[in-house]
Amino acid sequence: MEKLYHNISALDVIKILDSDVQKGLTKKEVSKRILSFGKNSISEKKETPKIILFLSQFQSPLMYILIFAGILTLFIKNYTDAVVIFLALIISALFGFFEENKVSSVLKKLKNSLKTKTTVLREGVKKEIYQEDLVIGDIVFLKAGEKIPADARIIETNNLKVSEAALTGEWLAEEKDSHVLPKETPLADRKNMVFMGGLIEEGIGKAIVVATGTTTETGKIAELIQNTKETKTPLQEKITGFSKFLGIVIGACCILIFILGIFLRDHSTLEMLETSIAIAVGGIPESLPIVITIILAFSGERILKKKGLIRKLASVETLGSTQIICFDKTKTLTEGKMKLNNIITKEGELALKASVFCTDAYIDEKNNIIGTPTGSAVLKGALDNNFDVKKILEIEELQRLPFNSENKYALSLRKEKGKRMLYILGAPERIIKKSKNADLWEKEIERLAEKGLRVVGIGCKEIKKTSKDLNKLANDFHFIGLLSFIDPLREDVKESIEICKKAGIKTILATGDHALTAKTIAEQIGLTVNEENIMTGQELDTLEDKDLIEKIGKIKVFARVEPRHKLRIVDLWQQKGKVIAMTGDGINDAPAIKKADIGISLGSGTEVAKEASDLVLLDDSFNTIVKTVEEGRIALDNLRKSVSHSLADAFASIILVGFSSIVFGWPLPILAVQILWINLIEDTFPGMAFAFEPKEKNVMERKPAKRDNLMTKEMKVLIFATGIIDEFFILIAFYLLYFKAGFDLDYVRTVIFAMMSVDVMFVIFCYKNLRKNLWQINPFSNIYLNFASIFVFILCLAAIYLPFFQGLLKTTPIDLFAWGTVLLVALLSILCIEATKYFFITKHDTEE
Repeated sequence: MEKLYHNISALDVIKILDSDVQKGLTKKEVSKRILSFGKNSISEKKETPKIILFLSQFQSPLMYILIFAGILTLFIKNYTDAVVIFLALIISALFGFFEENKVSSVLKKLKNSLKTKTTVLREGVKKEIYQEDLVIGDIVFLKAGEKIPADARIIETNNLKVSEAALTGEWLAEEKDSHVLPKETPLADRKNMVFMGGLIEEGIGKAIVVATGTTTETGKIAELIQNTKETKTPLQEKITGFSKFLGIVIGACCILIFILGIFLRDHSTLEMLETSIAIAVGGIPESLPIVITIILAFSGERILKKKGLIRKLASVETLGSTQIICFDKTKTLTEGKMKLNNIITKEGELALKASVFCTDAYIDEKNNIIGTPTGSAVLKGALDNNFDVKKILEIEELQRLPFNSENKYALSLRKEKGKRMLYILGAPERIIKKSKNADLWEKEIERLAEKGLRVVGIGCKEIKKTSKDLNKLANDFHFIGLLSFIDPLREDVKESIEICKKAGIKTILATGDHALTAKTIAEQIGLTVNEENIMTGQELDTLEDKDLIEKIGKIKVFARVEPRHKLRIVDLWQQKGKVIAMTGDGINDAPAIKKADIGISLGSGTEVAKEASDLVLLDDSFNTIVKTVEEGRIALDNLRKSVSHSLADAFASIILVGFSSIVFGWPLPILAVQILWINLIEDTFPGMAFAFEPKEKNVMERKPAKRDNLMTKEMKVLIFATGIIDEFFILIAFYLLYFKAGFDLDYVRTVIFAMMSVDVMFVIFCYKNLRKNLWQINPFSNIYLNFASIFVFILCLAAIYLPFFQGLLKTTPIDLFAWGTVLLVALLSILCIEATKYFFITKHDTEE
């Protein structure tokens, strides 16, 4: 049960925790509490050993199939085939290992960040200790510039302002006090509490520690991160489902052909075992793991050039499948700083002069603005309005009263043209009470506050007699007007949200801000938000999952949410089968970032958020998300092209071996080692070249890919058509050359090998675009694919004419007539495949 320290007085908290506000804890008591509660640190998750990380790369159904194929080839003593298969496995695993090895531990970073010192009261003496040595009941001293060392209840303050943006998402520093608050006060509104990791921007204070280490709010989040299971990426799910299906099909084919060959065709067991292995080797696209890794790696490099850092390779494709982006406001949408956006007055110049006089900010010798966020925003706003700040500040200041939490205003007494003028700037409700002409301003203040703006009031008056205590003169002001401040939206956010809409991506704002503020921000970025589209964290708590899952589709804005709420939002969308991305920069975002299918953190954010994420936005720009989603879609397109081509070859091999052996009772028209050469050596280079395919024009105007849909209808038709068409011509060629013309079997097998190789060389261009025919695109737009095609032909020549490969692959030189036949079959294959594609595109809707 949560301890409600904010709901009881500071003195009662001190009594409950058996501490002493005058003396603090004794050394003996500190030792006892360290034994009872532990140190003020986060337990670190053990780093995965390098060897385990490497071995984990083999945990894929596709890898299992390849391992099985390798073991099977060893069993029948085809050592060359086995070596090549295992080499492919190791290369693919190494690619994945080096990428995954970049990931460092979230909790290790968090623990390192705690290596700071803090001032504490013990045995009546102030002393500086390491933050990790704090215990519950310690009296700590707080001052500007320091971080909050643990969760604590405020005892006393003097103008203490703490920024808790990393934990609560609030962009403004909050003024703290020691007043008792209601039980139901949300975490973000507990002004009498400070939380580990917060930054003290102004003032000083004293507090009593109420939670340390993993019991702090930050610690709880770290525990959430550690205990949150990472979900499989959509690509991992697609590859898993596809590999299982492929394994079942190949296994069934091998068993069926083995049985039929023995009982129907009376072949020997050894002969049928060789045939089954040829089908297994032919049916498994050995190049695919390497090609997938390379396509994702190159896409990751392109994303890096667009200011996005991919931390997990499979996340590239996940970006392309993203259906929902759930984002926080601070820094994600906004710049995370204050800006003067409006001066509400009829006396604009006087308003600027008064605010500049009262601010604590100044311009240094390098023309940098130095000061608090509010003061800096005032000076920057004055400069933007072409106000001569330096000249105005040359006017003699007689007295000054800085802003403090008790007064909630600042005063500046200036000598101008023989007059003494007193200026005031601060909380508008305070200044109204001290002014003569401010009755009509209250509604305007409420209106601005509802928009999520920070508002300050300004006033002035002439004084005849001075006083050492300026507070005595702070009355009967002439109310000049109001200054309103905003956290400005990034310039490209609205355009990015519009692109997301066109791309079929749902955007959801989840923030710690009040509902009205969140609604205003949502409308500013282009979201149409009604009352039914907004839900608060308190409302979330009242709903069961079954009720919330029905309503969540309508919600565009979640306001006043805490970390557990964000985690729940992500989980519920995943239960609905959606691919969800979560963006954020703070500690509070990290659990949901890790849980999401694609976690996105800001480069300027906390290390905890970055280490929990899959993608880091190096420039903090929301527009970068759009660019990376586009790259993800391009990667998915290119993956599908490569997969289609590889599977078409694999399917063709199964048909060729199965039909020739079982249906016709012929000898194998091509050997297993020759199929392996084509699948592993010749298919790999074109597959890699698909990584460089340029984007298709409508890539960001399509709906996102379905979570479990790697194989589209179009892909299935093209794979099936390619397999049938290729092997139809090849079987005819084998029959004519072997049975009719009477050529030697090794010679005919070499011709068939050349046909399949040259077919790869030509047919790869049919897969450049799965939505258009060759005559509708530039077939030579990808120079790497052009070179890959030429290289495939060179490899084919090497396999046929070089003595070493002749011995390895059992090939023999072929004449010009054979090459003419090879070329004819390749051209006929292209024509038939393009005809099938044309029919499919014309008659069917290719949208996913």
